[in-house]
Amino acid sequence: MNKKLQNSRPLAGPLITVVVMLSVLGLAMVLSASSIDALQLYGSPWTIFFKQVMWMLVGASAMVFTATKISMKNLQRVSSPFLVLCFIGLFAVLIPGLGVYSAGSTRWIGVGILKVQPSELMKLALVLFGASLLSRRKNQIEDWKSTTRPLVIVSGTAITLIMFQPDMGTSIVIGCIFFSLLFAAGAPGRVLALVGISGGVVGSFLAFHSAYRRERLLSFMHPLASQTQGGYQVVQSLVGMGSGHLFGVGLGASTVKWGFLPNDHTDFIFAVIGQELGLVGSLFVLSLFGTLGYIGFTIAKETQDEFSHLLAIGITAWILSQAFINIGAVIGGLPVTGIPLPLVSFGGSSLVGDMAALGILVAIAKNNADRNPTSNPRPKLKPELVRS
Repeated sequence: MNKKLQNSRPLAGPLITVVVMLSVLGLAMVLSASSIDALQLYGSPWTIFFKQVMWMLVGASAMVFTATKISMKNLQRVSSPFLVLCFIGLFAVLIPGLGVYSAGSTRWIGVGILKVQPSELMKLALVLFGASLLSRRKNQIEDWKSTTRPLVIVSGTAITLIMFQPDMGTSIVIGCIFFSLLFAAGAPGRVLALVGISGGVVGSFLAFHSAYRRERLLSFMHPLASQTQGGYQVVQSLVGMGSGHLFGVGLGASTVKWGFLPNDHTDFIFAVIGQELGLVGSLFVLSLFGTLGYIGFTIAKETQDEFSHLLAIGITAWILSQAFINIGAVIGGLPVTGIPLPLVSFGGSSLVGDMAALGILVAIAKNNADRNPTSNPRPKLKPELVRS
């Protein structure tokens, strides 16, 4: 009997529970963090919250659909067309008149509240395409031309287009997805080392080539020395989190949201969590992401199908790497790259993409449980019947 099947367990329920807990926490914190901004911009403290509720409903629908209505075979079939569609979106964003400019970046297409960020959907597209490619060519993993090179071309093109927006944070997450898929597929160590070194060199060049990103990087190293310029956001974030102490100042009672901390309900929502819920609340959020990671990698470990295995690895690595980069920037441990905290920060495309991907992870967990022979064990034959 296959060991993976023998040891598999129902993990769909625990995964859904963690997703719901993070999503509910996110709604509460978006309402708290955005109320002042919403009052100033729209005349009502509820406007941004209601937008998040709308996107949450869309994301929940996407999660239910991917968890129950689409098979792994169909996901493989649509991986390439979906990738092409996302590339069209990335090109469209850069076309004057189509791309929506906001806060120094052009990352959206659409009008009003119906704006889509193609770079967020590209994460899911890359996971699907990479898992499909590597699973179909798993016997050729030693041949870098058949496996690594196509992924380098696809990921490199996506990162290049995203950097034109510009959006370095999403580019880094896509790089993490690409590397995790290669690692999980069993790519040779020399290939992984070359990819890692090349990515580091290119990333460093892009970081220092732009004056804005260079200032962000240097201010990260000495935020207090540039607290009135590039380090202002990190300093305000640290002040907010530090004032939360052990149990926080109370839900809704943070001070950083009163115009002191930019992007308080998006990229820096973890700082509001730290101030309002304290160290205990912050550690609780970290524990939820840690649990999600444990469940995700366990699902991958117990999956027999290679495509599903790589999908589970890619999705889990995506969510964890994005959470790590976001929280690292908020606490001053990493440079600010401007990416949301999965399931918690305000944002439409990010939330819908995350929940659709997690729905796929739920589907993989359900498939594992359905194949688990211990869930419906056969009755044991009596010894005398066996001897006869």
